[in-house]
Order: sequence, then C-alpha cells, then structure tokens
Amino acid sequence: MTEKRMLVVDAELLKKIDENRGDVSRVEFLNYLIDNQLNGDGASPIRDYVDREEFLEFSQGMKELLRRFLDFFISYGIELGEQPKDHTFSDLVQKLQVLSASGGKSSKTPK
Repeated sequence: MTEKRMLVVDAELLKKIDENRGDVSRVEFLNYLIDNQLNGDGASPIRDYVDREEFLEFSQGMKELLRRFLDFFISYGIELGEQPKDHTFSDLVQKLQVLSASGGKSSKTPK
C-alpha cells in the first residue's frame, strides 16, 4: 500500500489539468507528466513544431539563399555573354528584386 498525500494547486492549474487529461485520472496524468520530464535526461523535451521566430528565421534564410542562387546564375549568364532569347532573364531579375526587397525587412511581423 502506498502512502497518499495531498497536493494543493491553483484552480487555474487544476482547470488546465482537467482540460488536457482526457479519460485519465488526475493522479495518472500528473504521474505521466512528471515521469516524462524526469526521464528526459535533463534536456529540453523534443517538440514536433517550431515557434513563430524560428519559422520567420528559416523563411528569411531560405529567401536569402534563393536570392543568392538567382544572383549567382544571373551573374554567371552575364559573364558568359549569353543573352536569353525569351523572358527568362527579366523574370529572374524581377524575382531577385522582390527577394532583395523582402530580405531587407525586419523579421518581426505584427501579430
């Protein structure tokens, strides 16, 4: 037989527990949460998502990579002296200008 004790928690915390525990009892749910935290080798838990700042940083990095990629190929084509026969060059220049304009903006966007 295990010794039982009482744990006093705020009503707000109890509400969160009840909203998230499903059909599991409060005790089982708290045991599960504590066991998961303690068995995590002291490291932060693995997330299946990214937060807003991480996504914006990734997005800006990808835009910068694409801008450099386009810049390289446009410069490479110009150095070879090749003039595109269709509208490819002007389309690439336009995309490069759009990426350059969006790359200079702040990574913070209004919520």
